[in-house]
Amino acid sequence: MKGEDVMILADKIMELRKKNGWSQEELAEKIGVSRQSVSKWESAQAVPDLNKILVLSKVFGVTTDYLLKDEMVEEEYLDLQQDVSEEVRHVTMEQANEFMGLKQMTATRIAIGVALCILSPIMLIVLSGAAEMGMLSVAFTEERAAMIGLIILILFVASAVFLFITSGSKTHDYEFLNTEIIETAYGVNGMVREKQKRYRNIYIRNCALGVCFCILSVVPLFMTIFVADNEFMACIGVGLLLCMIAVGVYLLVKTGIIWESYEKLLQEGEYNKIAKRNNKKNELIGEIYWMIVAAIYLAYSFITFDWHKTWIVWPIAGVLFAALIAILNIIHNKEEI
Repeated sequence: MKGEDVMILADKIMELRKKNGWSQEELAEKIGVSRQSVSKWESAQAVPDLNKILVLSKVFGVTTDYLLKDEMVEEEYLDLQQDVSEEVRHVTMEQANEFMGLKQMTATRIAIGVALCILSPIMLIVLSGAAEMGMLSVAFTEERAAMIGLIILILFVASAVFLFITSGSKTHDYEFLNTEIIETAYGVNGMVREKQKRYRNIYIRNCALGVCFCILSVVPLFMTIFVADNEFMACIGVGLLLCMIAVGVYLLVKTGIIWESYEKLLQEGEYNKIAKRNNKKNELIGEIYWMIVAAIYLAYSFITFDWHKTWIVWPIAGVLFAALIAILNIIHNKEEI
């Protein structure tokens, strides 16, 4: 290669590395070379061999032609990551900061909404149990107790729905991050990656606490059953169980939404470029699936009034949904091959 060509290649490698927010050490690790090698490439002291050019092409997601051209032109992406029919959405630094700020705010609101849904049947269960045991006044019949509990349940669910709708409307303009290929402005990837790195310990801690709360939620139920063989105390135990599950799910949902916002901007995890294509195909199926689950949960719960048991529908539905999406993704990937 001529000296001028070497300089252009060096500039392209440096520009692509910085655009992805990687240090020389991080790029070197991805390619399988030393940091000194990357430094020499970027300073035009050395030229990567053909094998390394191919690896650089895959790592950066650009064509080898783009890297080897003797001029600075717009990036030419690999067909594996971007179809010519796909429109790339550009995300500025201002948009990235606004999106992360909105996600920080709505994460709390959505997590509270989910917790309210879990807490909603507690008063219905406790009041019904107390009325059945004759612990309330004579005028406070089982029917009245159930009616008051049902009203509180509806108020909780309505409040949750309000939080879901208002939160969704605030981030509506960024729905394209779920399914569309994006290109971020210079410096965005590095900024987002730094925020993600600082949040990692909080993410791990809250996920661990959330899972522990859900696992330990059965303890108060067992204690109330064994310590006092009393139906009302069992109702109290169910209420405490739901409270602990609500706390655990709150932590998991809030933390997960914030972490998810970083992955969306970095196009990592479930939001990498290939997964986005699959997400777009699975979106309608997901909407139909959860509407059916919600209908089954509400119908069965109102018919049986076993609210202390029917909540199990949600974790089971979540596991089945994950399995369904995994199967659909395998099918989509085979179709692409």
